Amino acid sequence: MTTKATPNEFQGKMRALLRLYAVTDRSWVGIQTLLEQIESSLLGGTTLVQLREKDLSDGEFIQEAISVKRLCDRFGVPLLINDNVNVALHSGADGVHLGQDDLPLQEARKMLGSNKIIGVSTHTVEEAVKAEQGGADYIGVGSVFTTQTKLDANVLSIDYIREICQAVSIPAVAIGGIKEENMDALRDTGVAGIAVVSAIFGQPDIEIATLRLKNRVAQLFE
Repeated sequence: MTTKATPNEFQGKMRALLRLYAVTDRSWVGIQTLLEQIESSLLGGTTLVQLREKDLSDGEFIQEAISVKRLCDRFGVPLLINDNVNVALHSGADGVHLGQDDLPLQEARKMLGSNKIIGVSTHTVEEAVKAEQGGADYIGVGSVFTTQTKLDANVLSIDYIREICQAVSIPAVAIGGIKEENMDALRDTGVAGIAVVSAIFGQPDIEIATLRLKNRVAQLFE
């Protein structure tokens, strides 16, 4: 996914990519290396990977991202970098995901160019509209449920998530504490899919856990 066709065609592709969005978390590394964990998730059906590292230097992050990008390319799945536009730029990643306190969207777009994917975390209708107007390709919406990944995250009601999705035309992916047993709540909210961390990387068999999520997502977001 390196070029954009018409806006509608691109949004259709983007919605498909957001179906099952895996966000890495090094704290779950154990028997498998991080690269092996990502490969297991790809074998299970992950449609998009976000590489998140909070404690590596840019140089280490870039080298890791190059290896993960090579792996993702084997499966035809895009790789996004969490927060760090410099790493995305120098690793050849397919784009970046920005939080509200990261590099401004317009600056990131200027650095990465028009053919890279840029997503933005949003928690309000106003943030979602601003992201769309600023040229984001998709938004992340949440937190949907309480999550151990971000203990300070504000939980949004299902009705408000629906309101955010209705306020924009770009695709939205739900994030925050989503698991196989609670994801039914997202039916008919307008989200294109789910972004998960522990529901994939915190499971004893990552490939099987991902496959189960993939099958459930297919039922929910047809």
